[in-house]
Amino acid sequence: MIIGHDLLEKTCKNMIETILLCLDHATKGTIYRIGPMPELRSVRVTSGIREHGNDTIHWGLPAVSDYNPPGKTWDQYRDRPGRALEAMAWCVERQKSWTADNPYEDQRSVRKQLSGEPEDWHHMEPVLVKKSDLYGDGTADLQYPLNWKGVPIWQDTDYVVVAVIKIHFLPHTIQRGDRSTKVIKKLSRILGTEMFSLHIRETLSQVQSELTQERFASCNALAHELRNTLMKLSFIFSAINAEVGFLREQWEEEIRRSVAGLEDKSTLLRRLNELIENRLGRLNGHAELGALGRHLLLEQQEFLVTPLLPEQAEKWIHMKIQPKWQRLLSECAVWEDQRREIEDMLKRLKEAVWVGTDRSVADRLKHLPEEVRTLWPQLAYVEFSADKLPLLEQVLALLNHPGMDVPHKKHTQKVLSCLKALAEIIPDMETRTNRILDFMRNGTEKGLPDYWRPLMRAGESSPSAE
Repeated sequence: MIIGHDLLEKTCKNMIETILLCLDHATKGTIYRIGPMPELRSVRVTSGIREHGNDTIHWGLPAVSDYNPPGKTWDQYRDRPGRALEAMAWCVERQKSWTADNPYEDQRSVRKQLSGEPEDWHHMEPVLVKKSDLYGDGTADLQYPLNWKGVPIWQDTDYVVVAVIKIHFLPHTIQRGDRSTKVIKKLSRILGTEMFSLHIRETLSQVQSELTQERFASCNALAHELRNTLMKLSFIFSAINAEVGFLREQWEEEIRRSVAGLEDKSTLLRRLNELIENRLGRLNGHAELGALGRHLLLEQQEFLVTPLLPEQAEKWIHMKIQPKWQRLLSECAVWEDQRREIEDMLKRLKEAVWVGTDRSVADRLKHLPEEVRTLWPQLAYVEFSADKLPLLEQVLALLNHPGMDVPHKKHTQKVLSCLKALAEIIPDMETRTNRILDFMRNGTEKGLPDYWRPLMRAGESSPSAE
């Protein structure tokens, strides 16, 4: 990724500060930059240590560390027989987190393996970016890193690891899969979005600089690069909708906490999962139906944690969940005595995904200011696109409301503000680019802004243009 060191360091410091402020029991944070392929050099960008007793953070790199610049290459830290196993290798190769919630039994503590001394309690989270976003249509030509057996990694995943976050905690305060690790995972996605935004911005800046210097013969190639970059920027609305999806999750969680006896999708899905798990073993001899049942269980679990809009959720049920249940019920008798319960729950599940949009339910949240309980569901269930971008200002105003209490809302405000600003300049950027390219192709100044004309003429009269 193309990101200047100073800008990357500033971004990483902001992320570490956010995590330490969100998690009172976190004591230290470090972010490592990973890349490029296939070298996958892991380099410590910055570390922040919270001062005991207050929120003051001291920054800097440790005096001695293998991961200080220039860092370690993939060949130096990957798993290999006879070498101490590192959590870094686990995060990078498998694209999964590593939690040392019992340092005395941490199998990937280098210190423990080499000297018998345990490290502290910590969690490491990989920061992922989609291959298609980063490399466009060139993913088929990527040179992947190899594991110690010579097998390429990452070929069967849609993502690459661009960074790793490591957060240290007070003793006995974390567990695998607890709220702290979920917060870090959520923020790692935001860091990935920010790093990709910086990469796109600097890439675009470079391309625009080249545009003013390139001659007419390079116009077609330059146009391709610019438009490819602008197409990549379409991720902005995906990032905006991901942030709004988090607000939607928080709204539905607020309803679950505050409205007693209300049936929501999580209750129904857990019961459906339980029905599959309890009787899946009875499908011996029906290998195809067993695979179908396991696939259905995975899809229901994914549906449980995915913040979908009601229309999307209802379509998911109709296309992915209901047909599989219908086949299981029609081709075997394992769930025959529970058929009516299952069919009834599927019907109620379709209704439950709309509960967050029910005005009568929102009115029951009397502990929230009226403005918040009115606007929150209205804005949380919007699918943002270019024509709905003005509504984002209302989302930012809602997050600024004193009665709006959601986790790390200040950071969400910051991310949405940056994405909004970026989304607003895209149409103007595309228009200007087309005008410049038209001038370069046809030599006409029609529609060319005044501030570009002197640059173009200077380029034509320069010695390099003769």
